[in-house]
Amino acid sequence: MNTIENFDHILLFKTNISCDNDKQLLHKLLDNNPTVQCWSVDMEDSDCVLRIVSETLSHTQIIEMITQHGYSCCELT
Repeated sequence: MNTIENFDHILLFKTNISCDNDKQLLHKLLDNNPTVQCWSVDMEDSDCVLRIVSETLSHTQIIEMITQHGYSCCELT
């Protein structure tokens, strides 16, 4: 049986989160957020891509959450 994933809930962002200290902040922000199913940041990518899976959060809400802590964050399209 083939399962089709719903990619609508995968949100991608370009950030400046580029070191482990920055990533620690994300752990505090996102691990304690019940609306975030999972997340990752690719610090080896030049865009430091943040990937968040959430059925309820919008791109705008995540951008606000990240930028309030002094990081740049914009939707990857």
